[in-house]
Amino acid sequence: MTNHRDLETYGKDFPTPDGRFGRYGGAYLPPQLVPAFEEISNAYESICHSAKFISELRRIRKEFQGRPTPVYHCERLSNHLGNCQIYLKREDLNHTGAHKLNHCMGEGLLATFLGKKKLIAETGAGQHGVALATAAAYFGLECDVYMGEVDIAKQAPNVTRMRMLGANVIPVTHGLRTLKEAVDAAFEGYLNEYETAIYCIGSVVGPHPFPKMVRDFQAVVGHEARAQFVEMTGMLPDIACACVGGGSNAMGLFTAFLADPVRLVGVEPMGRGPKTGDHAASITFGSPGVLHGFESLLLQDKQGEPLPVYSIASGLDYPSVGPEHAYLHEIGRVDYESATDAEALEAFFMLSKLEGIIPAIESAHALAWAIRYARQNKTGSILVNLSGRGDKDIDYVFENYGCGEEFVF
Repeated sequence: MTNHRDLETYGKDFPTPDGRFGRYGGAYLPPQLVPAFEEISNAYESICHSAKFISELRRIRKEFQGRPTPVYHCERLSNHLGNCQIYLKREDLNHTGAHKLNHCMGEGLLATFLGKKKLIAETGAGQHGVALATAAAYFGLECDVYMGEVDIAKQAPNVTRMRMLGANVIPVTHGLRTLKEAVDAAFEGYLNEYETAIYCIGSVVGPHPFPKMVRDFQAVVGHEARAQFVEMTGMLPDIACACVGGGSNAMGLFTAFLADPVRLVGVEPMGRGPKTGDHAASITFGSPGVLHGFESLLLQDKQGEPLPVYSIASGLDYPSVGPEHAYLHEIGRVDYESATDAEALEAFFMLSKLEGIIPAIESAHALAWAIRYARQNKTGSILVNLSGRGDKDIDYVFENYGCGEEFVF
């Protein structure tokens, strides 16, 4: 296992200039997109050190997004479980209700710097789509959002929000009609418009420079949380955890703690359980492979084709994971655990009924692991990144599981 003290310069060392985190990452692109991604990379490397860009992004985060978001101590939940104390980084209170706006506003600002006219993206749970539609409205840009038909049905409130914000929501009707197919379709759309549009990837996935760029924009989560937790308690948390699909909210939290003596835990979606095959736990069960222009751990068949994946959480049902997560797993700095649909639902209702906070089903996976840990360990502290609020999920949860009457807390 890599010693945390060896990671003090990690942010400067990784990714490498060619976008690698160890063996993972890179940029596997059709020839016509190579210049477009080089343009994005060069522009980002220029503006990420620009005082004017940084100042404008900080102003947007404060005045438009409502940052910093608070850290909250779940006292009732913690006491119910035992003596292990659970804290939440309240990204659900970020404007649009999730962490996604952190990188979308950065990507929108980058698009204006490049003189682009349109933002193109995929979305699963709809939070990235809402955030990007918000950014497009803010910067006066057009916006196309590709979304699988299955997710459109599950996440109807977010579809309505995107359209109200002026985005063009494009249904994806092939394959499993979920997140992987939405990414496929968004890439195809971008191929036709790359000269006047920018593809704003929704996580720390995709070809270089997006894993780095999204991580950097999301790092505000961890830097805020670290300072807030120390101010509240006088010490660092014992554990910091977050759900992992593509992995943007987790990298946002983890980045600030990599060189600290803090255990980092990424929680993957185990769906209906490991024996069923109905899951999206790509780090737990994946092997090295290439998907959507980058190399990482991938759930794949013997021919290297992506396997079907499943999760109750639309934002987590992706057959791969960000290359930086694959690397942090390989060097042993982050522990990757999992939570099932059933555990996430219990956490969803427990937080709602004991703390008055309805979490996104995605975030409930991280909370489920924290609840499991708190039941087994009677001391310590856990900081959970509550990456989004559950407004988008309440219709689906109510139709299928009611109001949680079977859960008695």
